[in-house]
Amino acid sequence: MIPRCHDFTRNVARALSNRNLQSAISRTTDRFLSHRDAAVRSFPGDFEAAREAASQLKLSVLRDLDVHLSRFIEEAERRGASVHVAHDAAEAREIAVRIAQEEGVKLAVKSKSMATEEIALNEALESAGVEAVETDLGEYIIQLAHEAPSHLIAPAVHKTREEVSQLFVDRLGEPYTEEIPELVAIARRHLRDKFLSAGMGISGANFLVAETGSIAIVSNEANARMVTTLPRVHLAVASIEKVIPKLSDLPAMLRLLTRSATGQPISSYVSVLTGVRRPGDLEGPSKLHILLVDNGRSAILKGKYREILKCLRCGACLNICPVYQTIGGHAYGWVYPGPMGSVLSPLLLGLREASALPDASTLCGACADVCPVKIPLPDLLLELRGDARAQGHRTPGEVAGMKGFAAMMGRAGLLEAFERIAGVVSQLLCKDGKIPWLPFGLSGWTDRRDFPAPAVQPFRKLWKIKRGIAPWNR
Repeated sequence: MIPRCHDFTRNVARALSNRNLQSAISRTTDRFLSHRDAAVRSFPGDFEAAREAASQLKLSVLRDLDVHLSRFIEEAERRGASVHVAHDAAEAREIAVRIAQEEGVKLAVKSKSMATEEIALNEALESAGVEAVETDLGEYIIQLAHEAPSHLIAPAVHKTREEVSQLFVDRLGEPYTEEIPELVAIARRHLRDKFLSAGMGISGANFLVAETGSIAIVSNEANARMVTTLPRVHLAVASIEKVIPKLSDLPAMLRLLTRSATGQPISSYVSVLTGVRRPGDLEGPSKLHILLVDNGRSAILKGKYREILKCLRCGACLNICPVYQTIGGHAYGWVYPGPMGSVLSPLLLGLREASALPDASTLCGACADVCPVKIPLPDLLLELRGDARAQGHRTPGEVAGMKGFAAMMGRAGLLEAFERIAGVVSQLLCKDGKIPWLPFGLSGWTDRRDFPAPAVQPFRKLWKIKRGIAPWNR
């Protein structure tokens, strides 16, 4: 996937004019949020304590990531896997394509993997003459539409049922239907032959267990289980921060991951894959390749943004973010959307490409409140905004405006004077208690919503009157 984060402003303008997009996203994210709230309320134990424990575990892993990765590689290879390490996306693509060619693979079936999206694996395989077919229903839909995922766990969240129905008519030649069971049956029928004839299965990994060299994958459709067991060759692609020390750490992480993602106590399928098929096993690949992708994470690990590497890819921060709910995932211009993407994308792509993304947040803090591993997303976004300014990615007008705002907020008298002036002037623009139009660079506020009119009598003035404080006293 080619990054288009520098087109963020134009992407947002397109997204805001798409009512179908906002309707589809709102419907799904609202459902995820309500299910998460119910799952948290019914959590067996102290949910906040579980979040804190998971956060501390991930921090301890990041402190000794090299040790845990070495242990994982040693144990995986001892059980018959071939482990490859790619320093960047280009090297990862070269390794994956070489494996496919050496194994004589012409068709690969895939289970959803953000890491393969990050390294643009599908495009590389197709260039090498290998057909790569997504088997997760959401991924299958957007592959038919030649689009990228717009959500970490619900890649087709931006599409309505009607759009999916028409897509199946246009691309698969199937009769139009809006019945979800029939749509699922159509996809299943078309994918069945792919599963049975594929030479290689490609998956991601939710966790890498250092103690046993195992790969843990969660899914709700069983496609991941078929991808990893039916084909002769299995290629697992995972970024290096996915490692956890022990198998006994896995249940606690799964309890948080699934509740935060979809509100489920546990997903329908949890697969823990260890090594290649052994004598007596009824199923499983005869060859297992594990591709560990760094792609800039070692550099992040050394700096002040290392906590973003705790991310479990649950999507909870997307679901609750008012910005994501309004513009969807494609507007962010790359693989990772929402608050976590607004931090991770600039770090992986550079601020020259993605300096606008840290601004795509209200800093309300809701994303940090729902993060299962307590990533301080608002703090990281503020740090990135500062770095963007220091590196010259802000216009002189933006810098001057923010300096003026900071100066006003730091001086009570100046702020009070501004409040009184704004209260009077706003009456000229006010209609039924709201301002429908603002001039100059402020018009973006009122393009699609009214601005609340400032009070004629500011709270600060009323408070002084109530307390008998002279107006000139601060």
